[in-house]
Amino acid sequence: MTEPQSCRFCRGTAGEIVLDLGDQPAADYFPPVEEPGPDPAYPLQMWLCATCGLAQLLVDPTAPEEPRGAEPAALVEQAEDAVDRVATAGWLPTGARTAEYGSPHGGSWLALLAARGLAPVADGELADVVLDCFGLMHSADQAAALPERAARVAQGGVLLLQYHSLATIMRFGQWNSLRHGHYAYYSTTALGGMLAEVGFVPRQAWRFELYGGTILLAATRGGADDEGAVDTGPDASVGDLLAEEAALGVEDPARVRALQDSAVSRAEALHLWLVEQKAAGSTVLGYGAASRAVALLCRAGVDRSLLGAVADASRAKHGRRMPATDIPVVAPGELVAAHPDAVALFLPDLMREIRRTLPEVEAAGGQWVDVESLGSKPAAEG
Repeated sequence: MTEPQSCRFCRGTAGEIVLDLGDQPAADYFPPVEEPGPDPAYPLQMWLCATCGLAQLLVDPTAPEEPRGAEPAALVEQAEDAVDRVATAGWLPTGARTAEYGSPHGGSWLALLAARGLAPVADGELADVVLDCFGLMHSADQAAALPERAARVAQGGVLLLQYHSLATIMRFGQWNSLRHGHYAYYSTTALGGMLAEVGFVPRQAWRFELYGGTILLAATRGGADDEGAVDTGPDASVGDLLAEEAALGVEDPARVRALQDSAVSRAEALHLWLVEQKAAGSTVLGYGAASRAVALLCRAGVDRSLLGAVADASRAKHGRRMPATDIPVVAPGELVAAHPDAVALFLPDLMREIRRTLPEVEAAGGQWVDVESLGSKPAAEG
């Protein structure tokens, strides 16, 4: 296997491949349903740097497609909760200037911040609050992306970073979080070291249930402030995270490599469940044509004979098909009209929202099935 020339952040060359999903189609490339394929596939591997501890995408020869996803209610609700909690902690003073680095998949906080009296600045200008909400991981050059954000923080300001934690990925065996276009998978441990390199110190952390466990980290410049106050360092919320990650082994390639076992067991479990449902004469459709579903369906060897269609709220995906399969992506109304016996939900965060918006499924006797509940125990368990 080809190792990277250097780490995307520290440029170190020592490290190990901890997850290898073989050749996979680009997770954001949804071909028209009439195009038979085969679709191009590319190596998909996670590499763990032995120097700085950053888990990262090994190589990415894909070209990003225009995002076609619909913003889920869970993401909107989490943003509202986060703004409330950060404001309560005193990090969002009225009248502060703000700059946002957002995710191409949505989730902007700017309207929420404006409602609290914060004003956005123009691109490149300094801000009192610089926010990155799932955006940093989309930068191939991590060594350039983090310093850029840090440099925009005005004196006395705060850098807010939200990320899907590597600890969560390990704890729940979320191997299919790995995808092309997502270049970094942060532990709080690694991110703290990265921040130190740009002169910042994590001060406070908040946890959210989104994606099984996301972290919002507040960081400021280290050292004494303008009035000579002593730097007290991170608070207990950060210390607790670091202790949990040390116990989990986020910097131990052998522990992170347990994701490989989860990839095998979860894919096998999905295939077996679909085969059993077909043998029983049950109609099964899917919901959530998301990136996490792409690698899972491909590794599980699922085609239209086992899963008739995947419904999704994004109109841009309708009339297309799941990458590297013949499974069409359809509108939610088509799923309801089919009266499925079971619906495989590929995005567990949508469970509450989708049961509320599509009550007809259960009213007709159908069952929502969280595909992440299928298979063996999480990878991080002994």
